[in-house]
Amino acid sequence: MDATQILQAVLYILNPLSLHENTTSTTPAPQSPPGPSPKIASHSAGSSDALALSLPRMLFMLLSASAVWDWAKLLLIGALVEGLRRTLRTAWDKFNKSLWVTATFEFDDHAADWLMHWLSKKKAFQSARDIEVSTRSGTIDDLGDNDNQEAEDNVVFLPSTAQTYSLWYKRCYIMISRDRVMNGGPFGRPKDYIQIRMLTRSPALLRELLREARKGYKAANEHLIEVSVAEDGDRWRRVVMQTKRSPSSVILDPGVLELVLNDARDFLSSKKWYADRGIPFRRGYLLHGAPGAGKTSMIHTIAGELGLSVYILSLTVGGLNDNSLKSLISHLPKSCIVLMEDIDAAFTRSIKRDILDPEAHPPSSSVPEDNGDASSNAVREMQTGGVTLSGLLNALDGIAAQEGRILFATTNSYGALDPALLRPGRLDLHVEFHLASTYQAKELFKRFYTCAPSEGSSHLAVDDEKTEADSGSGDPGANSLPSPAGAPYPSGTIPMPEGVSSVYPGGSVHDSRASNISEKQVAALAERFAEIVPPRMFSMATLQGYLMAYKTRPHAAVDEAALWVQKKTKDRLVPASASRTDSSGGVTVAGRSPVADRSP
Repeated sequence: MDATQILQAVLYILNPLSLHENTTSTTPAPQSPPGPSPKIASHSAGSSDALALSLPRMLFMLLSASAVWDWAKLLLIGALVEGLRRTLRTAWDKFNKSLWVTATFEFDDHAADWLMHWLSKKKAFQSARDIEVSTRSGTIDDLGDNDNQEAEDNVVFLPSTAQTYSLWYKRCYIMISRDRVMNGGPFGRPKDYIQIRMLTRSPALLRELLREARKGYKAANEHLIEVSVAEDGDRWRRVVMQTKRSPSSVILDPGVLELVLNDARDFLSSKKWYADRGIPFRRGYLLHGAPGAGKTSMIHTIAGELGLSVYILSLTVGGLNDNSLKSLISHLPKSCIVLMEDIDAAFTRSIKRDILDPEAHPPSSSVPEDNGDASSNAVREMQTGGVTLSGLLNALDGIAAQEGRILFATTNSYGALDPALLRPGRLDLHVEFHLASTYQAKELFKRFYTCAPSEGSSHLAVDDEKTEADSGSGDPGANSLPSPAGAPYPSGTIPMPEGVSSVYPGGSVHDSRASNISEKQVAALAERFAEIVPPRMFSMATLQGYLMAYKTRPHAAVDEAALWVQKKTKDRLVPASASRTDSSGGVTVAGRSPVADRSP
């Protein structure tokens, strides 16, 4: 169908009579019976001219039809109305936005934590009729009957999704809403957002609110450390808020903790120095040596002293590869502590690593030698799949590596690490942890039996002679609990039932939590205890486990120490003379020899 036929059909619909007249007038008269005649060709040419002239006539008739103009008027009026509606809508949106200040927060972001803490203090959801209820520590209890923010049963009111809440702040009307968005389609992980809208033309009030919320949150959590773990390969998730530990609570050889802490402080204050010399602003520490010697406690203390959050990254987690490792490192905050525990495990083919017990097999030197045998090379081989050694090296000091962070890596097998990982710029300071020295054993004993004022240490005001007389045989809890006949340990603990074993000898349940002896007596007993326990023979965790069985019985702990040492020595796989080799503890800087231990 050509254009002429289409116009004819349209005209017929509009005015069939006029189209019929027009076609009739242009139709030629009937001809004579067919035959050879010269008039046939002229007639055909005339018919073609008539059809050619009918096209403009049909256009003219189409435009002259009254229905066409009516339609055009309706179209024009509709376009004007729609344009006006859109213009008014745009103007109203601009006017409405000029009256409100809007801010959107990711629900798992730090700023959202500030806001939720601020809303809890303002009791924003106390009168809400549609809320979500959660229990988590580190927040204000919305029930109003618990002042301890670290309590596990704190009830927190959260805004429900697709709901709007309102409150007033400095005579400003505020609206709060929470939305949930599915990322990655129907099978993706949902992500929540909190939006706050303030009826004000000045954004200064929003900044003032955020400053107040941040200040209140930091003041309420200044004694806590935020601990996060890797999640989904490229995201961090906060798991717990740990209480800070004071340096006095960590018992290491003199100077070890102070050296690392001062070095980390100096690093954080040297950003301009690094930038002026074109050195990447990163610092790495390797803590290696005996298990249970205090590596994790040292990191916990340093994080609390520096006020930094801890991000735990396990290289053996499922689904982690070189790309996701780079993404995790790039998503770290500017200043934080990254903890890679057991970094040697990521490059060992077998799940069970060949690590000797240092208490049973003490090392002959601080740094195990690599003789290049097959077993040593197998340890350094990369694990099939997951993170490769080159991927780890690029994540630590590659072009996409995060600056400003402090890396702590721990290992119990120093010789299993590749030399490329140990060079300066990746792991700058190497700190070796040995078994407990005489100094550590003495300080641990003091820490156990020196009562703090909060423990009801009114007994400490009593003079030494009276305390010794009141304690009878030197064991203040000797008569508190009955002792069964033939009990291997003095009374004061609940005996273990038959068929039940414990890592603590004789059980560890006591009727009291504080001893009633003076600090002078504790110091004297600590000296005796340190003389009985051989140096560099037990880890701090082992000694702590022994003292746990004598929480309130320091005299018994000293009296039974010799038998305990003798029993532990017999359980060794090697002779006691070899186990009691005193290996000098100390600190090594990458590329230098160990510094001698300064402990007594």
